[in-house]
Amino acid sequence: MSVPEEEATLLPLTQRWPRTSKFLLSGCAATVAELATFPLDLTKTRLQMQGEAALARLGDGATGSAPYRGMVRTALGIVQEEGFLKLWQGVTPAIYRHVVYSGGRMVTYEHLREVVFGKSEDKHYPLWKSVIGGMMAGIIGQFLANPTDLVKVQMQMEGKRRLEGKPLRFRGVHHAFAKILAEGGIRGLWAGWVPNIQRAALVNMGGHTYSNKATSPNSATPYRPNIQTHCPWGLCSGLVASILGTPADVIKSRIMNQPRDKQGRGLLYKSSTDCLIQAVQGEGFLSLYKGFLPSWLRMTPWSMVFWLTYEKIREMSGVSPF
Repeated sequence: MSVPEEEATLLPLTQRWPRTSKFLLSGCAATVAELATFPLDLTKTRLQMQGEAALARLGDGATGSAPYRGMVRTALGIVQEEGFLKLWQGVTPAIYRHVVYSGGRMVTYEHLREVVFGKSEDKHYPLWKSVIGGMMAGIIGQFLANPTDLVKVQMQMEGKRRLEGKPLRFRGVHHAFAKILAEGGIRGLWAGWVPNIQRAALVNMGGHTYSNKATSPNSATPYRPNIQTHCPWGLCSGLVASILGTPADVIKSRIMNQPRDKQGRGLLYKSSTDCLIQAVQGEGFLSLYKGFLPSWLRMTPWSMVFWLTYEKIREMSGVSPF
């Protein structure tokens, strides 16, 4: 039964526009998590780019520079050579990305859970539905957020370009969007989207499977929105997601960061498959797992901060628990 117009205007905003409210609330929670863990993301990206065999044919001397070795030395190198605050270089487009990505995936997942798949008669959400729903939500959210992810990756590498004596590509976030759009058109903003959504599907599958298990009434550990509940499941799901998703993440980052010609076409890789083949042939299979450790270590605190913040602000806003 529809609510009379006069009564509808008196309802809280979270009830009048529930999906928009959930989108914004998840974006706020993701922003907090991103700010707290972004240095690990920057470290991961720098590690993924080091020793890139495909750069040798450009003859720009990039391969001659001393590579970073290990997560800790990479982070310390950034602080010593570029400054402490550079650990957050690229955080602005990263926040843009997570507002779109996290907002899109959470709203999509809840819609799939409540409307499309539905819960069983005992109000339990089966694991197989959580897996499919998580993957679909990740694909949709990441596809929408790809332009912001592209800018984030390229800005994360600006400090390294400065150290190598190369000219900086962008003056800021908005200049980066404008330049990419001018050089590659709308299509250029979706460079690397194929491995990007592959990674998002796998990572999101792990994240929502964890959410399903941690909050399940049949779980051995009764659900409580606290560190004790979130940390063990987050650590395990993060490990699985990192093992499955890191190769796609490496390919995505390299395609997004590669130099391009005046028409916006990549100079190093023709496609995701070409990037994969060149990485394995030139650097070995383990090159697909560069940045694995900071990626895994970041997923656990990111997931913990996100879910704790998300549940808390939903409670404060009068929205039902996730």
